[in-house]
Amino acid sequence: MKKAQTKAPRTLEEIAQDQLAGNAEKWDLRLYVAGQTPRSVAAFANLKRLCEEHLAGRYNIEVIDLIKHPQLAAGDQILAIPTLVRKLPQPIRKIVGDLRDTERALVGLQLRPGKN
Repeated sequence: MKKAQTKAPRTLEEIAQDQLAGNAEKWDLRLYVAGQTPRSVAAFANLKRLCEEHLAGRYNIEVIDLIKHPQLAAGDQILAIPTLVRKLPQPIRKIVGDLRDTERALVGLQLRPGKN
């Protein structure tokens, strides 16, 4: 039986080297919201700002409104909204909330290492 290989999280230095070499990864992000509530609007605005500052030209955001498509919550096991799901790069990561805490969001997306 073959062992499943897991990739270790990449360091900021590795990501920066890839960017300089033109090998930057594409980020696939999915934001689950419930209509145009203030928290949903804030989450999208904060996500857009984070992406422009840290992933310029290398991201795709898909917004899923669970008021219109509630059945889509099951696929990513969404229990609270707003929730951001990072589909790519692997591993999948989830962040619940409106992303106003920039440092927490960057750590959650693994764009910045957490404090030990």
